[in-house]
Amino acid sequence: MAATEKTSSEPIVAPTTSFEQTQTEQFRKRPHGQSTEMVLFKEEDTRLATRLDATRARLTALLERHENLKERLSRDSDKIIFERLQREFEAAKVSHAEEISLDEEQWNDGLIATIREKVHIEADKKALQGQTIVFADQLQSRTAYRIKNKVIYCLDSARIGILYETDFAGEPFESYHCVLESKSFLEKMTVSEHTVPFFLPIKEAETNFLSSNAIKFIDCVGDMLQAYVDRREQVRLVKELYGNQIAELFHSLPYNMIEFVIEDYYCKVTASVRYSELVCTLPSRARVLAWPIHPSKKISSRGENGGTHASPSPSRLTYAEEALTTMSLPEAYAEIVLNLKRSVRQVSPNVLRD
Repeated sequence: MAATEKTSSEPIVAPTTSFEQTQTEQFRKRPHGQSTEMVLFKEEDTRLATRLDATRARLTALLERHENLKERLSRDSDKIIFERLQREFEAAKVSHAEEISLDEEQWNDGLIATIREKVHIEADKKALQGQTIVFADQLQSRTAYRIKNKVIYCLDSARIGILYETDFAGEPFESYHCVLESKSFLEKMTVSEHTVPFFLPIKEAETNFLSSNAIKFIDCVGDMLQAYVDRREQVRLVKELYGNQIAELFHSLPYNMIEFVIEDYYCKVTASVRYSELVCTLPSRARVLAWPIHPSKKISSRGENGGTHASPSPSRLTYAEEALTTMSLPEAYAEIVLNLKRSVRQVSPNVLRD
């Protein structure tokens, strides 16, 4: 008689693997519930704010280093050159018998050739006669030439001096100097000394124009200097008039890249302008974005019923971009602020309420 097999009523449980144990532990430790998700959102916001603060601190430190570098460069050798050339140009102004104002037709390569010939003849006479100073009759024959904001002087040692005068809003500002020389009348001229700021590409202008078209070189340097002063003073005026409204303002050394942030009217506005050429006084490109902000000054990452929703995306303010590319910076800023509330209401009507 066969033995009867005993059947157990307990379920057969397969052995648990180490992988399943790990998955189970991770599942048990996984956060649950709405409150946990809110904690995660807050932690992420905190980390983002910390990174932004660190980036802002590094950028501020970098700008301070730029300012210190600029001050050191202008204070040391450049300052010595400036003071010496300023004295020499002032003496040249006194020594020249007359100053002739030129029109556009008279400002040509023929005039530059005449000036070059004069300074070389004067230098040759001094060398032949063994004189260390120029005779009085030679000084009396010197003539200065003015064309717009530039004055051309005949200097000793066969050199030509260009004085660049700048202005803003009808008021005179600083002057800059450039000295040209050549070994002989037949050889090309080079820039021997100048007081042009180091971040303006005078060397590039010299390479591109001076040997082939001295007039174009002189005009190019003058246009760069005047445009630089104009952009710089526009930024200074904006800071002076609206500094209390501007949260942040950054610019490059030649002021050809400018960015500023406005936090007002329940929105944050970032404006960025670029100048395609260093001779421009109006931006060639502008980008203005507005982020609507809840009246509580905080954008929640969750809805009232616990559902998540995206933060308001930025909107382009085309009227502001047009103002920045067609007006001076102070005028454009006033135009932006004047129409900002209406424009933000149009792109985000639920944010601004009367």
